[in-house]
Amino acid sequence: MEFIVSELEREPVEFDLELASGAIDFGEQIEQKGLLATSGRAEVLHEHRGPKEIVPDFRLQGRFAGRFQMPCARCVEPVDVPLASDFDLIFRPIGVDSDAPERSITAPETEIGYYQKDSLLLEDVLREQVLLALPVRTLCKSDCKGLCPRCGANRNHRLCTCEESPADPRWEALAGLRSRIKS
Repeated sequence: MEFIVSELEREPVEFDLELASGAIDFGEQIEQKGLLATSGRAEVLHEHRGPKEIVPDFRLQGRFAGRFQMPCARCVEPVDVPLASDFDLIFRPIGVDSDAPERSITAPETEIGYYQKDSLLLEDVLREQVLLALPVRTLCKSDCKGLCPRCGANRNHRLCTCEESPADPRWEALAGLRSRIKS
């Protein structure tokens, strides 16, 4: 769904959509399972920067909910991740702040995004919001044993018979450090 400045200046737009799996590309390791539901409101806010300069900012307020699947950080088995989140975002035209003098920005200004060519795609906003909401690291279970570094076997399903790799001789100086610290 595309929001266009000239259309939103006439009146705000309410949206209530369900996006099918594959409608948004979340990257190679994240897969959407089922529908991604989203609803909210899009409007244009006019930022007055002087008597003759008015900047049209988009404001998107809404919510999304869906199920996603990503690999376990230890064993790479798929992990289901349900997500639901609210968003309240401001987007301003790209380049409008480029001629401003260099200064530090305030915390609310870090929340401002930018749009190009007088329009904004809801799908791009949702992609960003989902990726920000996903956990950085997921585990299939808290005691996941991971993969064997030698044979690649999933240690949750079977024990491998690989020998422990010999210690790197460069670490020998630290070998007894743990026992000395504990005593």
